[in-house]
Amino acid sequence: SVPGTKVELTVSCRNLLDMDTFSKSDPVVVLFVQDSGSSEWKEFGRTEVIDNTLNPDFVRKFVLDYYFEEKQNLRFDVVSAGSHSTVLGAQDFLGQAFVALGEVIGSQRGRLERALTGVPGKRCGTILLLAEELSNCRDIVTMQLCANKLDKKDFFGKSDPFLVFYRSNEDGTFTICHKTEVVKNTLNPVWQPFTIPVRALCNGDYDRTVKIDVYDWDRDGSHDFIGEFATSYRELSRAQSQFTVYEVLNPRKKCKKKKYVNSGTVTLLSFSVESEFTFVDYIRGGTQLNFTVAIDFTASNGMPSQPTSLHYASPYQLSAYALALKAVGEIIQDYDSDKLFPAYGFGAKLPPDGKISHQFPLNNNEDNPSCAGIEGVLESYLQSLRTVQLYGPTNFAPVINQVAGAAAQVTDGSQYHVLLIITDGVISDMLQTKEAIVAASALPMSIIIVGVGPAEFEAMEELDGDEVRVSSRGRYAERDIVQFVPFRDYVDDSGNQVLSMARLAKDVLAEIPEQLLSYMKTRDIKPRRADP
Repeated sequence: SVPGTKVELTVSCRNLLDMDTFSKSDPVVVLFVQDSGSSEWKEFGRTEVIDNTLNPDFVRKFVLDYYFEEKQNLRFDVVSAGSHSTVLGAQDFLGQAFVALGEVIGSQRGRLERALTGVPGKRCGTILLLAEELSNCRDIVTMQLCANKLDKKDFFGKSDPFLVFYRSNEDGTFTICHKTEVVKNTLNPVWQPFTIPVRALCNGDYDRTVKIDVYDWDRDGSHDFIGEFATSYRELSRAQSQFTVYEVLNPRKKCKKKKYVNSGTVTLLSFSVESEFTFVDYIRGGTQLNFTVAIDFTASNGMPSQPTSLHYASPYQLSAYALALKAVGEIIQDYDSDKLFPAYGFGAKLPPDGKISHQFPLNNNEDNPSCAGIEGVLESYLQSLRTVQLYGPTNFAPVINQVAGAAAQVTDGSQYHVLLIITDGVISDMLQTKEAIVAASALPMSIIIVGVGPAEFEAMEELDGDEVRVSSRGRYAERDIVQFVPFRDYVDDSGNQVLSMARLAKDVLAEIPEQLLSYMKTRDIKPRRADP
């Protein structure tokens, strides 16, 4: 996701344990984050202490960097500061809660309530977390200006005016942030409308000075200074209701000439603001991610009972298929409210009569192919391995079209589908699959392909479409919706699976927020406002 998406967590507790005999507890919350490498907990920060309450609402907030594609585990310890010592004794422990940052963001309106646990035999109350994305001010401004009666600077003909915008910095210096085009040979130019991020214009500080210089363009680059004026974002934004006219002043002329009035005027004709929305805005507005799994049951994987098979699960280790499914699924499930995942297999012969299927439900239930949680999917997958016969060919199109059918039913932005295909990459229906992907690119869905095994995955790279946009019969996919990764890049020699699976999930999911945004943008769908 966009690096530096900062999320602010606000913490409250309700019905805390009462430890103090004479007054109520004096709670403080300590946040620990789990280091993804070593999985040890490090203290990240703590709230202020609030004296004598069992229902604290803390003012001090935690600001965390948020990455959609990582599992960011948090631990909140609630302690009573009782004796106001900085060392926390066991007698002061009021309970704790474990939660992933994605769970808070994925819950309704970004609010999550968790029971506190950890004091044997006692009800410890609850902790309430509210996640809000910090506005690094994502607004974008569009404005248009014109000028009247500017000073004539050119010996032959009139001036060729253009404007230069500067934002002021904390230390009083100015940084150039925009130049308009040059309008030739006129003292009354009308410049084209232009857009600029509010950040660039004033760094999010609405009252900071914005300085604007007016120049006369000269071919040799020695542009003549006509004059200047100053304003601020707040002042500019008032132009939404009326024209604002600025006097263009030239300080040198002002000093020299008694009768000097100005060097012309600049009028702000229009000014409008739009927000750039982020992935978090949509999730908080209630957009649900629906996760579907499709697993390759073709004979090229090898007989599941043989250790050389990609489906082989030893008593000590999950198969590559199961590992990939778990790694990606465990992160996505935080954003799926019902935690029910339709799961299919393709390329097998089914009992009793051996008919070949390219989208059979792993749970063997045609009417409801959904499994409960990632664990449910794993269970059904292992069950299917025991009952079906691996066969072929390897067809992706049926299951892509199946998910596309579901995605096409709700296109208002409230539902977004992610299809995870795990395969050995030997594809038989490349043309139909490209056709399916081009059609699906107009729908609220993304496709993740994880390639397991030793094959050369050229066909999968082609479907990924990062280098060349996928096309079918002269039609190009309207957006890039496929992300491919080879599983073998993530199996490290040290055998530290936890780490390599976290990296796999990270690379696989990294493009999803952008892909979701590209769908919303092309359809002009705004996030629904989270109710306050």
